[in-house]
Parts: sequence; C-alpha cells; structure tokens
Amino acid sequence: MNADILQKAKAWTQPPFDEATQKEVADMIANNPQKLEDSFYKNLEFGTGGMRGIMGAGTNRINKYTLGRNTQGLANYINRVSGKKQKSVAVNYDVRHNSQKFAKIVADVLSANGIKVYLFSEYRPTPELSFAVRYLGTDAGIVLTASHNPPEYNGYKVYWSDGAQIVPPQDQEIVNEIEKVKFDEIKFTPNKDLITYVGKELDDAFLKASIAHGTFNAPDRSNVKILFTPLHGTSITLMPEAMKRAGFSDFHIVEEQANPDPEFSTVKSPNPEEPEAFTIALKKADEIGADIILATDPDSDRIAVAVREPDGKMRLLNGNQTMAMMDAFLIKKWEEQGKLDGNEFIGSTIVSTDMIKKIGAAGNVEVKVGLTGFKWIAKMIREAEGKQDFIGGGEESFGYMVGDFVRDKDAITSGLLAAEIASEAKSENSSFFEELLKLYQKHDFYKEDLVSLVKKGIEGQEIIKKMMIDFRENPPKSFDDSPVVRIEDYLISEAKNIKDNTVEKLSVEPSNVLIFYTEDGSKIAMRPSGTEPKIKFYFSVHKPLTGMADYKTVEKVLDDKINRIKKDLDL
Repeated sequence: MNADILQKAKAWTQPPFDEATQKEVADMIANNPQKLEDSFYKNLEFGTGGMRGIMGAGTNRINKYTLGRNTQGLANYINRVSGKKQKSVAVNYDVRHNSQKFAKIVADVLSANGIKVYLFSEYRPTPELSFAVRYLGTDAGIVLTASHNPPEYNGYKVYWSDGAQIVPPQDQEIVNEIEKVKFDEIKFTPNKDLITYVGKELDDAFLKASIAHGTFNAPDRSNVKILFTPLHGTSITLMPEAMKRAGFSDFHIVEEQANPDPEFSTVKSPNPEEPEAFTIALKKADEIGADIILATDPDSDRIAVAVREPDGKMRLLNGNQTMAMMDAFLIKKWEEQGKLDGNEFIGSTIVSTDMIKKIGAAGNVEVKVGLTGFKWIAKMIREAEGKQDFIGGGEESFGYMVGDFVRDKDAITSGLLAAEIASEAKSENSSFFEELLKLYQKHDFYKEDLVSLVKKGIEGQEIIKKMMIDFRENPPKSFDDSPVVRIEDYLISEAKNIKDNTVEKLSVEPSNVLIFYTEDGSKIAMRPSGTEPKIKFYFSVHKPLTGMADYKTVEKVLDDKINRIKKDLDL
C-alpha cells in the first residue's frame, strides 16, 4: 500500500469525520486495500461536467466532506469576489440516492457562510437550475446530480451568475480556494434564516419561457402522437405539463419508467444514448402507434428522439441527427420571422458532425465550434452578448439548447422543439425522418458513431494516458486506405496539414483531444472523458444522397466504412 494513501486514509478515522465515516475507512484499511486505494489515491476534480464520482468515504468519493469542502471553498470565493451585500446561490438536486440529503448539506454550508440559499423543495431538471440562477439573480447555482451515470454515482455541478457552468480561469480560481480548505474548517451548522425553499413560481416561469422558445406556429399540435419516458428521472415533474400547456394533447408516458427510481431498475444504464434504454418504449410505441418517442436522462438535460421511417419502423436518432434537425428548423423559423440579419450564430463542438457547418452556411448563419461540454457554448453566448444573437446549439452526446434563456443543455425545451418539428412535418404530409433525409440530400448523408472504452481506477487512468501518448507519437497515416491529410491536436492547440507540412494555431481552449481528417472527408476523433473513466472514439463519414429512396443503401455503405475504420483501430 502506498504510504501517502495510507496516511491520507488514517486521517479519516478520527475527528472531524463522523463515526460512520471513521468506521467505513477503518474497515477498508483492515479488509479492502484495493477499495481503499481507489477511494484515496486522488481528490475528485472538476471535469467537463463538474465533479462526479462514486458515493462513499474518501477523497476520491462523493460524500458529506468532499461536498462540504468544495462548498466551503466556493462560499469563500463568492464572499471574496461578489460585490453584492447579500450573496445568494440556487441549489437543486436529482432523484439519485442521497441527492436531497447532499443538497441540504450544501445549503447548510452556504448559509453558515452568510450566503442566502434558494433550495428547490423537490428534485427538478438541471436546466431549471440554470434558469433559476438568472431568474432569481443569484451569484451562483449548484445541482447535485451524476447525470446518466450508474446508481452508485452522484455529483456536483457549479454554475455562475449567467446560468452557465464555470469555465477557465474561474474554475481554477475556485479550485484554488477549495484546496486551501481543511476538513475541520467546513462550516456545517446552518443559518436557517438564510435558506428559502422554491417551487411552483419557479416552475411556472421556466415552463412559460420553455414553451416560448420551443414552439413556433405548428397549425395543430394534437396531430402528433408522442410517447415519453423520463427513464425514472426528474423530467416527469415538468415534461408532461410543458406538453399539455403547449397543446400536444396526444401525449403518452411509459408508465414503467415514470416513477423516480434511484436504481433505474428497468434499464441497464439510464443513458438515452444507449439503445437498450429504449426497449420498453419501442414496444409501447408500436402498441399505440406513436409518431415520436422522447427520452430524457435522470437529470433531464439530455434528450433522445426516435421517429418512424417510411416503412413504419421506429428509428433511434443519434445526437448529431437530432441536433442537425433542430439547427435547420430554428434557422428556418428565424428566417420566416424576419429575425435573421447576419448577426446570429449557432453553437457546436469539435467532435460533433461537420454537417452543422453546412447547415449554418446554407442559412447564412455563423457556426461557432468549441470544446465538448455546454459550458463552452454558454461561453460563446456570454462573449457574443450585445453583438450576436444565439439561435440554438448542441453536441453529439444528445444535448441541445434552444435560445439563451437557459445556459445549459435542456431536454424540456428540446423535447418541445422535437415535437414541434414532428407536428409541422406531419401537417405537411411529411415526417421528422423524411425532413432529415431532405437535409441529407442537400448537404450529404453524414453518418456518425461512437465507441467508449471503459478503463477504471488508477490502472485504467494510466492506460488511457498511454493510448493518447501513442496516438500523438505514432499517428495513423490512413484510415480505410484514405490518407490522413490533417491532424488537430487540441492539447497543443495546433493543426498540421500533412500534405504541405504547415501548422496553424487552433483558437479554442487547450484540451486532450486528437482529430484526424482523411482525404475522402472522414473524421476520427479521440479524447478521454472528463467525467467518467472512459476514452471515447468518434467517427464521422459522409456521402451524397441523390434520392430519398436510396437512404438505406447509402447508409450501409457508410456503416461498412465506419466498421473498417474501427478495425484499423482494433476497436
């Protein structure tokens, strides 16, 4: 056992840690050295989506003390930099084990430091927290959630006064404050007078804004049959009411997955990116003849969509396809309303489909591309305020944001928008999927895929690190027999043109991402996940689609190509 890890762990077997924590750590020291090592070998860090980890005792775990230390550091930071007489923070939580308890601990620590807390009275979707920060005018916001991670996980995301997640250099400034805090300096005793519970008024304000941004002029919203599953998460509190108020009256819920369940008992993973999560919904969709399925992850920031193909079968769309449809639809609606004057933009990410660039160019709308994570799209909005208007934006991992009233991905408003697209298409004797095929005819059929390799613990971290080093030191020369012509290395912010050996600087923030472009237009990206023990490989290929009836033939050609590229990478 590493001596530093053991010393760190032994500190947790005495005050200020409570008896239950002391007992848990002592048991690990005596009986489970592997678990002890994983629990203490590092401190949980902020990644692309905040701090997320397994619940339990230890510095590398989510617990009262790691959350308390982070909150104490954040409170110290707010009290130092905020110019307000009464500082304030909004605190929300999801349906996971301990989320409500953790939210109260966070609220207690903030109030103990003289900060007013607006604590949600019940679990609510994460986008409502982003909205609440702006609506209530707070200095910051915190949500207790681990998004779509397995049941043993929980997490902590920090938002600033613009409703967006924190980005550099502010995140490091907050981390610096956190690192100064000793566990015996955490103020856990609350000032109850500074904790206010929020509920219906905030729900109503959020729903009103969501409907205003997510719907347009569909002639009859009762014409589309919608099936919805919250996958046991928070969206059950708002999505049905949002659909009702918007006029989507033919709305049905997957009852087996309607009740909040921290074990997510009907799915292997509560991740709408996973086809398995749709098993029950697909069966029910055929039973009732649904036109569209909407599924959200447990904290309701990600949305997945399934629609019917021309042959009547339900088709699970990937995040790139849904994003492309939403971008194109919003640009069309802004144009119809006379709102396009050349000062608008949509947001995307470096690992998302390049089809978005073609959609933006066709509509004379700028496409800004940033790193993975909605905090970077929110940063684009903040930097463009007063100069450009944000239409919408998304990323391949099933997130989308409509307008800037929420500064994070928002499954409620995106769900309304998906239903609106389906309704308008149906009223014009088309369908959501047929409208997607029209985009492919205009811009090429783009097909994407993702492979995630899970590598847990210290050993896994080293494996992922070595893989990225190897790709940098020995980059592939071709994929599927097409030569690599450009390599973008975001860690050093450089793009190299292989043909003429020239180098250009990349304008986005440094990040551990590599992207390879081939002569035939294929795009292969790889990056370690910022919130999970994974390395992710992204694939994008494209080919013209001359006729809608040919889409299955063209898609098979693209799928075969992706499979050959995966084989090149031994995936």
